[in-house]
Amino acid sequence: MIKVPQSFQNEFLLGLSSDDLEQLAEQEGEKAFRGRQIHEWIYEKGAKNLESITVLPKQWRDYLHIKGLRVGRLNEISRVVANDSTLKLLMGTVDGETIETVGIPTPKRLTVCVSSQIGCPMGCRFCATGKGGLRRSLNVNEIVDQVISVREAMDRRPTHVVFMGMGEPLLNIDSVLDSIQCLSNDIGIGQRKITVSTVGLPDTLPNLGKLALDRLGRVKFTLAVSLHAPNQDLREVLIPSASSYPITSLVRDCKKYVEFTGRRVSFEYILLGGLNDKDLHAEELANLVSGFQSHVNLIAYNPIAEEDFRRPSLTRINTFKEQLEKKGIAVSFRASRGMEKDAACGQLRRQQMVETKPNHTIN
Repeated sequence: MIKVPQSFQNEFLLGLSSDDLEQLAEQEGEKAFRGRQIHEWIYEKGAKNLESITVLPKQWRDYLHIKGLRVGRLNEISRVVANDSTLKLLMGTVDGETIETVGIPTPKRLTVCVSSQIGCPMGCRFCATGKGGLRRSLNVNEIVDQVISVREAMDRRPTHVVFMGMGEPLLNIDSVLDSIQCLSNDIGIGQRKITVSTVGLPDTLPNLGKLALDRLGRVKFTLAVSLHAPNQDLREVLIPSASSYPITSLVRDCKKYVEFTGRRVSFEYILLGGLNDKDLHAEELANLVSGFQSHVNLIAYNPIAEEDFRRPSLTRINTFKEQLEKKGIAVSFRASRGMEKDAACGQLRRQQMVETKPNHTIN
């Protein structure tokens, strides 16, 4: 059965597999190879609309268009490029909303940071995305399009994808898992190079591994849990939604996830100068995450206008990292990218939220 995004009436081709498109072609009176042609033009050649897929008979293209089928590409509204070549795109959706995606290049890899929702309901104080609340979740075509759009804008194939943009992926888990399948099977980015980041939702992590196994056939993507504090009191200050999910329960559920999948969990920890970066916090954090297959990824705070948190000094960062290492914790430090271009999640979108919205289109 052809997959139809729940939020819209049109059927979007982006997000469908080669088998799906072959079935569609046959259902519409064409040979199966026409479906394979559509697949090639969407995923390899980046076709933005049916009209541009010139290998198809014009009469059939017109028929599909009249029937309401669309490729499902979004409209680029603006782009900014930082001095370190980090790219941020602001994209328009069919219903006039905007989403952000970021391309982070290094000599050996290109990581695309994708959004899973428009806005976010979690309300993390250090994140610009949550300041505007949640508008809705994204459909598969809107998620996959972000990767294709970065590929086109940077003229380079993405190697890694991280669901660390706008939104809480586990609140849109069906579309996220379908997107992972599409990114892996249709675009060629293996699961091992895909990371799903979550603040943590009660009663979800223990079942996430099984759900992913059922949907994807295997669980090879990385789960990254946004911890950001070593104890419950401080975590609730930074992440209001944490009040419903004790940090000890969160870590216990992470252990269950590791036991089921055999994949380690990464803990994201944003260092906020003078607030969660002290020696005692490093010791608490080490005690919290020790004893199972895990990794701590330290991130220096990227300032936003609405909060007065500050970045820690490089000396403080290194000291914090060294203390974790002395406790036997696997830890790394992720340097911020694109800071002078407001690369923190949600900042570009909030800057563009003016009284008169642009006229967005979708193809």
